Amino acid sequence: MSNLDYRIERILESYDTRGGINLADAQNFPNRASVVGVLNDLENVIFPGFGEDFCLDTETLRFVTGERVHRIVRNLTKEVTKSIQYICMISNRDGTGCYKYSEQIVIALIDEIPEIRRLVFSDAKAALEGDPAARSIEEVLLSYPGLAALLVHRIAHFLHLKGVPIIPRIMSEYVHGQTGIDIHPGAMIGEECFIDHGTGVVIGETCQIGTKVKIYQGVTLGALSVKKIMADKKRHPTIEDGVTIYAGATILGGDTVIGEGSVIGGNTWITESVPPGSRIYNPPS
Repeated sequence: MSNLDYRIERILESYDTRGGINLADAQNFPNRASVVGVLNDLENVIFPGFGEDFCLDTETLRFVTGERVHRIVRNLTKEVTKSIQYICMISNRDGTGCYKYSEQIVIALIDEIPEIRRLVFSDAKAALEGDPAARSIEEVLLSYPGLAALLVHRIAHFLHLKGVPIIPRIMSEYVHGQTGIDIHPGAMIGEECFIDHGTGVVIGETCQIGTKVKIYQGVTLGALSVKKIMADKKRHPTIEDGVTIYAGATILGGDTVIGEGSVIGGNTWITESVPPGSRIYNPPS
């Protein structure tokens, strides 16, 4: 046996002892590449023609949309089925009927696409109105990372609310890698949200964000405690309507409420609620 063969055997032995393999012939995890492919199809159904290397016309739009929707249903149902079967397996529950249940969830997502489009257009409108550098909705749709992150979040959040395990996190972490914006699928985000620049933004699982909120780069909406016993409790802040949070601000805690219309200055550290209309800044040194 060559030195390389010996090393291969050691790797294979580690598979037996450590696990962590996504085998096609077992009750396996969802496939990340397949989920990302579905996500790309969803993005192109929501904004047809914006992520393509070809131009659509009105004659082909119906055909292309139909083809994509059928592919989404087929591929995402398969991945959702695997994710639900995996949870059933590790919790010793019966996994029969998973495919039909998964298909119903995916069809519900297809039904939700017009509403997701409305919400993401409201986010694009907020970006256009809130950024002097933005010249058109089309520019925002094509190039703004905050909008890309919100689009994926609104898809992942819907699946999260439907109880789909694993897949919403794959989606959110994929777009996190693309944009530097980390939004947990559980976070609730209202209409007309604008994440400007975006790099380094973190929005936690139980965060609640109202309408017309503006968030700049490096903002953390996080938890005061990361202990596992807090897993099912509200750990992240509530941001009410019309709040602006400038770069580098950190707002922590499930009981922390930032009142409507408040402005939170850059590099501030907040662990207590502030009333509506507050202006919070670091004092000059």
